[in-house]
Amino acid sequence: MKISQKFRLTVTILLGLPAIALAATYDDLISSAKMGDVQELSKLAAKGASLDTTDIAGNTLLMLAARDGHTETVDFLIKNHAKLNARNAAGDTALRLAAFRGHQKIVGLLLAGGAAVNTQGWTPLAYAAFSGHLDIARQLIKAGADLNLASENGTTPLIAASRGGHIDIVQLLIDNKADLGRTVDSGETALDIALRFNNTDIADLIRNAGGKSGKTVSIEIR
Repeated sequence: MKISQKFRLTVTILLGLPAIALAATYDDLISSAKMGDVQELSKLAAKGASLDTTDIAGNTLLMLAARDGHTETVDFLIKNHAKLNARNAAGDTALRLAAFRGHQKIVGLLLAGGAAVNTQGWTPLAYAAFSGHLDIARQLIKAGADLNLASENGTTPLIAASRGGHIDIVQLLIDNKADLGRTVDSGETALDIALRFNNTDIADLIRNAGGKSGKTVSIEIR
């Protein structure tokens, strides 16, 4: 059967429409999450778009909104059952990103929605400690954050705060009985890390609380 060129062209265009529409929907979802456009997200969801769509780096819409501080968007996504504990390519969750960026209201929404406060790798508390967000650190501790949960290389929230130079968070962690003797892969404790990054006031605070160096000193006797 001979098929006209016009027919072939029509079929090609029609077959291409779904792919074009899907691409446009994908771009709109990502853009709306980044911009905090709840109205557009709601329209797209009503048309069947997935609110668990991810960008090229594995960031869900919830992660993007949490990272960029869009409280209303985060609230909308939580209420519409977006995955709370999904991880991106770097292993971050929405809660970790919100804690790192200092978005306290969003941290509260995520915790109230059931986001995991203790995760493998750098915990939300470690992120908050490293970035110096005292109120968020308090919030996470109140929610049951493990003060001594360490990352792959041994970084605890206390070590993160000691490196970041945040003495108020170091004091908070000490007051809540953080383990002063935990070490990173190099064998350094929070005291050692504070000294390495020239945070001598923090080193004094840790030392006065009973913290010690993890370094061993060898003496050669001749």
